[in-house]
Order: sequence, then structure tokens, then C-alpha cells
Amino acid sequence: MTNGAAIVSELAVQTPGLVMVEREFRLPLDHSLHGGEQITVFAREVAEPDGRDRPYLVFFEGGPGHEASRPTRYPTSPGWLDRALKEYRVLLLDQRGTGRSSPVGDLGSRTAKDQATYLAHFRADSIVSDAELIRTALGVESWSVLGQSFGGFCVVRYLSQAPDGLREAFVTGGLPPIGRSLDDVYRATYSRILERNRRFYQRYPQDRSRVSQIRERLEANDVRLPSGDRLTPRRFRQLGQALGMSVGAEQLHYLLELPVDSPAFLHDVEAALPFSRNPLYAIIHEACYADGEATGWSAARLLPEEFEPDADLFTGAHVYSWMFGDYGALAPLKEAAELLAAHQWPKLYDANRLQSNQVPCAAAIFAEDPYVERIFSEETAALIRGLRPWLTNEYDHNALRADGDRVLGRLIELARGGA
Repeated sequence: MTNGAAIVSELAVQTPGLVMVEREFRLPLDHSLHGGEQITVFAREVAEPDGRDRPYLVFFEGGPGHEASRPTRYPTSPGWLDRALKEYRVLLLDQRGTGRSSPVGDLGSRTAKDQATYLAHFRADSIVSDAELIRTALGVESWSVLGQSFGGFCVVRYLSQAPDGLREAFVTGGLPPIGRSLDDVYRATYSRILERNRRFYQRYPQDRSRVSQIRERLEANDVRLPSGDRLTPRRFRQLGQALGMSVGAEQLHYLLELPVDSPAFLHDVEAALPFSRNPLYAIIHEACYADGEATGWSAARLLPEEFEPDADLFTGAHVYSWMFGDYGALAPLKEAAELLAAHQWPKLYDANRLQSNQVPCAAAIFAEDPYVERIFSEETAALIRGLRPWLTNEYDHNALRADGDRVLGRLIELARGGA
């Protein structure tokens, strides 16, 4: 058996105003092996009824561990889809391990070592290899790509790995650091989330005492979430991951005003921390930054002293080894997570190839992004030949979701030489 993509199912579907083709592909788990284990990857092609012959735009979702958006019309969701469909047919890729692609949740029959070996194949390098095999299976000479957040990491990997398969490349909030250590990344993101905490309490000063009361109650009492997990103070602190979004401060404020013992509070806290639903995020989030190094639980090692246990501060997009105890759904992967934290990850990016890039590309960089450090993104933008950056403080990390028509339109204009 060779390492190719086999289309194992194909179904045409119509929804108001859209024509879709849903396909499942059989792909190798490990692209370096021939005849090894296979997985399924799902992709949904979306077009306007008269746009089925338009060139492809492939969307790489953020995450890791999140499936692609599910398209609707009236109102259109995701918001950027209307702009994209004016000149493309869009391929929404459920990256391996997400959505309708082969899930990673049921690994209990494998040893911890085998789990770790399996999970080591879910970074951007494997995702791009999947996309290239899918492109070949569909008979597409080249296509455009759009990456949001972690999806941008996939796009930059694509530019490093297989630029001949690309017509154009667009990135929002996801130009990864290149030539920077993982520890550099987490020092920067902690600095940004501390500033977001300051702004949150400046906007909602009454919430500081509320957070203190909740923290003290969680320390003294065994408060259980709908899943049966205990809501620990450190798990509660993770609600700060929302603070980098345009409406994140408001969402957090409204959650905090609910009674702690109410079903609404407990359900909303669990929903706001979807690590159990998307285990890949906790497993390989740090590894997505590991460009030729081991992660060693970098976020935990670099936790600033300001985040002492009795501090009423929220953390951000950080993962910790303790999560594989506090989250019951993650507990079966605890040993594998420890093995992966010690794993020497291969390099993701080819700086020489990026410096000689020929693919038209543009990227939105958000000036105060607490998830992907602006300074490092600017360094990467300068490295990639011909990339046109759009540095803005108009938006937060979720700009593509908040104002997709304008954001995607601006990136297309920049990549094509517009002012």
C-alpha cells in the first residue's frame, strides 16, 4: 500500500443557497511509513450554486483540536464565507482527530507509549501532508489556503513543506514564531494575559471580590461540575482563556454573576473549558510551537509569581500537567502526555524556503494578541519573502469570526498587491 489518499465516501448535499459535497478520505496516520495504520479525514466542499467550478480555498481551523466551522446561510456562518464564496469554492477541513475525522478519544486499548506514538502525528506537519494528498486525490493543480490561529501555523508549514501546491496564502492571528524557543513564547503570552487581567478588573472592578469569593469557596468545598469532575480553583482560573477575544471580558463577567451552586454556572463553566470535548488541545497545544525541541511543560515552568494560588488572576491559552488529573476525560492520557512533554519534536518550518517564497500571501497580526505574540509574528512576516502583513489594533484574536467579510477581503487585496 502506498501513501496516497483514497476517497471512501462522497455525498452531494444542498442547503438553502449552498451546494456542498461531503467526502471522507483514507490517509496514513504516519506519512513517513508505507502500509501503516490508516485514519479517516473528512472535508466538506462548499460553493454557491453557480460557483462549483471556481478555484478552491482550503480553510484551516484554529485549535488545535477543533473541527472546521459548519456552514449555514441566512445569516451566513462562518461570517467570512460570503466573501470567500464570491470567488472560491471553499473546502472546510476537519483536521485529523477532529469532527467527522477519526477521533482520538478512544485510545484506552493502547499502552501509554503507543498512545504517545499515535498522538505525535497530529501537528501541522501531518495536517499539511493530509491536505496535499487530498489535493492530489481531487485532481487540483494548486489552491489557496486560509488559516485562523493554529490554522495559520498550518499555512506557514504549507509554505515550508509544499509551496508548489499553493496559489495564495492568507493568515489571521496565526503567524507562528520561528527561531524562538517555547519558553520565549510563554514568557510573552503570560505578559499579555496579565495585561488582560488588569483591563478586565479595570472594566469590572466589582468582579475582583466576586472572583476571590468563588476561589475561596472552591478551595473549601467539593463543588462538582455536570461531568462529575471537581471544579478546582486552578481549573476555574482557566476561564481567562476567553480574555483575548473581542467579547471575552463580557462573557466572563456575565458568567461570574451567576450563583456558584446554580446549574447555569456549573454548565457554563464546563462549556467554557472544552478540553474534555477536544482532548487534542491539551495534548499537543505546546507541541504546536515546538520547532525542533521538547516542550517540558513550558507554561507550567514559566508560570509568573503573580499567579500565586491566592491571587485572583486568570491564566490564558496555557496547558498544564495537572489538567490530566483535574479533567476526568483527560486522565487516561496522563502518561502519554508526560511522554510527549519529553519528546524531541522535529522542526516545523524551513527558514531558507520561506526566505525564497514565491506564493502571494498576506497576514493579519493583532497588536495586543495574548495567544500569538505580535513581536514574534512580525519577525516571521519579515522572514517570509513577499508576505504582506496587516498590523492592526482594531481587532482581537477572533477578528475573522467578528468581521470576516472585511478581514478576508483585506487579506485578499493585500496578497494581490492592493494598498
